[in-house]
Amino acid sequence: MNFGIWIYMQHIAIIDFGSQYTHLIARRIRELSVLSKIYPTNIAAKDITKDTIGIILSGGPQSVYDNASPKVDSAIFDRGLPILGLCYGHQLMAHTLGGEVVPGTIREYGRAQLTILNAQALLDTVPSPTTVWMSHGDSVRTLPNGFTTTAETPDCPIAAMANPEKNFYGLQFHPEVHHSEHGTHILKNFVYKICNAEKNWNMENMVDDVIENIKKTVGQKNVFLLVSGGVDSSVAFGLLTKALGAERVYGLYIDTDFMRLHESQEIKTSLEQAGFKNLHVLDASATFYKRLNGVCEPEEKRKIIGQAFLDVKDEAVKKLALNPNEWMLGQGTIYPDTIETGGTKHADTIKTHHNRVEAIQKLIEQGLVIEPIADFYKDEVRTIGELLGLPKELIERHPFPGPGLAIRILCHDPSRADNNQLPTTNYQLLPIRSVGVQGDNRTYAHPIVFTEHADWETLDAQASAITNKERAINRALLLLNPENGHTFELPSKARTLTQDRIKLLQDIDAIVHQEIKQAGLYNNIWQFPVVLVPIGHTHFESIILRPVESREAMTANFYRMPHNILERMVKKIIATKKIDYIFYDITNKPPGTIEWE
Repeated sequence: MNFGIWIYMQHIAIIDFGSQYTHLIARRIRELSVLSKIYPTNIAAKDITKDTIGIILSGGPQSVYDNASPKVDSAIFDRGLPILGLCYGHQLMAHTLGGEVVPGTIREYGRAQLTILNAQALLDTVPSPTTVWMSHGDSVRTLPNGFTTTAETPDCPIAAMANPEKNFYGLQFHPEVHHSEHGTHILKNFVYKICNAEKNWNMENMVDDVIENIKKTVGQKNVFLLVSGGVDSSVAFGLLTKALGAERVYGLYIDTDFMRLHESQEIKTSLEQAGFKNLHVLDASATFYKRLNGVCEPEEKRKIIGQAFLDVKDEAVKKLALNPNEWMLGQGTIYPDTIETGGTKHADTIKTHHNRVEAIQKLIEQGLVIEPIADFYKDEVRTIGELLGLPKELIERHPFPGPGLAIRILCHDPSRADNNQLPTTNYQLLPIRSVGVQGDNRTYAHPIVFTEHADWETLDAQASAITNKERAINRALLLLNPENGHTFELPSKARTLTQDRIKLLQDIDAIVHQEIKQAGLYNNIWQFPVVLVPIGHTHFESIILRPVESREAMTANFYRMPHNILERMVKKIIATKKIDYIFYDITNKPPGTIEWE
């Protein structure tokens, strides 16, 4: 991002070790009206500029004791600057300064109760106990010289450490995520009290800054933008049009047939009513169905969809006889898309987003792609949309993945030998797998099924305990219709992506969203994936309901649905006579991602 006039002002330096949350740290510092800059791990201590007032070491997916893991120039600890290590950064600080880091006996993913033993400056006036957000497998076992333990959790004896004489602090948890109860307070202590920062970053200026960056990046070229109708692409469309004028921006909506019921027409109507006269619609559903025929593996599906979008775009450009030397590709990519696709040097690939396939990456390297909101999170994008004057129905719409329902339909190939090989465990598992994120790493594991109902908080605690303990499990589900029995079988024949399965999911999804809108819950839920899975006993089709609460999608809690509304939903889905089981996903992020694929 181009920070314009703020580029030479005081700032917090963030050294990026590949955490899913690195840009979230930067964003949190921005929210405190202080500039932050992200640096690679190989930055030399001497190259950290004199306007740096503090350093944050981010988390990351590696283990500090592995030879290949990223390290930091140890001379940064001699600069006399305050340093805060988070998760991997906490462990790296301990390891570099003579402490010991070991694999934890119990992993922690999600909420943990932090007890403060010694507040020091960083934890000053933070209530104890307090809820924090964990995502780690390793732990600090022995402190470096000069450090004291300042906080603990039941499973992590050194959850925080401090050397106040040198202004070095380490936290095993993530204060930057929304679910750490007093995380913002902790960051305020570091930024204001320890680093003595002044408020000099004005968030209200970000739209002007982005528009100037668009003009600089595009120059005299024009932009061909793939529009999905979601929040991100609509805001990108608005920014590009405002910066360049409608005559220099060609918006193309590619209809894949993977949208929700009647959604394509609704998107076209909404964008036209919003004043976009430069939107064009192309039906490419036959291309997408053909390329996905017989494909089951989720990463392969995502990559095929991403490439198909690009190929359809190229064909449209060819028919329009557009000069490639005069046009750039525009995308509504936001930061979570980048980081989950392993978008920084040490980040793990959680899932390949359709706007981050190999062909797109090559175009980016050639400077042929403009992504005006790539450094922002969903709620920031919504704020930009409001500042642009976009209508509420566009900017308040639930997030919806670019590949659409194609990645909310799990497929099954009975010829694969590993399909029915469930890991040995004392728990009841489904013979399907989903993508998760644990300790900044991608997982692909089985969900546990609870068949006995309890209150939401009890189920949350049980799910967290099991996914922390069992490495073969990354999700927990509650069976909502146990009266149908517990025969969770895969079909004997292949189940792939077909028009019939898309239509079935569209109908079920419409039932679900109609219920939450009628109940007035739509704006209480961040996102509500409805997932079709080939499990059952008669129809061999079942539904997983996955509503979540979040702020920026980097972390999430499963939504506590009122039981009377959930019961109505279940009855209507069962009444279709096409579904065997209905499950409710009671997994937080981490360890589960919001989408299943």
